[in-house]
Amino acid sequence: MKRRLFLVAALFASATFSASAEDGFVPLFDGKTMTGWNNPYDWGHIKVVDGEIHLTGEKKFFVVTEKTYSDFIFEGDVKLPEGKANSGFMFRAHAQPNKVFGYQAEVDGDANRKWSGGLYDEGRRMWFISPIKGNKESEAAFRARAGDAFKRNDWNTYRITCQGNKLKIEVNGVVTTDVEDDKDASGVIAIQHHGEKGATYKFRNLRIKELK
Repeated sequence: MKRRLFLVAALFASATFSASAEDGFVPLFDGKTMTGWNNPYDWGHIKVVDGEIHLTGEKKFFVVTEKTYSDFIFEGDVKLPEGKANSGFMFRAHAQPNKVFGYQAEVDGDANRKWSGGLYDEGRRMWFISPIKGNKESEAAFRARAGDAFKRNDWNTYRITCQGNKLKIEVNGVVTTDVEDDKDASGVIAIQHHGEKGATYKFRNLRIKELK
């Protein structure tokens, strides 16, 4: 019986690997270690728990990939902690000691604002693209697109597509942002802890497909 279960598990793992290889995606997180990632900050704590990345700390920080990417499709799951929370997936971003800046796919914990899937320019232009903060028409149009795609107390799947100056963000299959911007052509991928003391931000299933 044990041998039969082992063979079934092996076949399933092989099929999963084959499917991943066929669609061109490669994992950015192996589910066990933080190989391929680093923390450019002097603070922040990272722990791998049951195939998930858990970030904790008392100040905002980002964990970034060692490799940079230009044109790609990135996918990842995120779950926010309860209470006040905010996060994001950085892409084509730039990392320096104690600083990360650039494009960010917003993960918004504010159930009233509902800006998850927006495009924020961390450390530079801020809410200048999608939506434009303070522009009522832009904000209303964004909420109409995004709707209730983001699930506040559950896992959410983000898909980010970058090709040339075209940037697209999807949240749980809903296109929330589809714009053109040429500020950055390449950079790192990053995940964020917003700095709430005692809060744990969770990430899993991080993978990428580079586009030719």
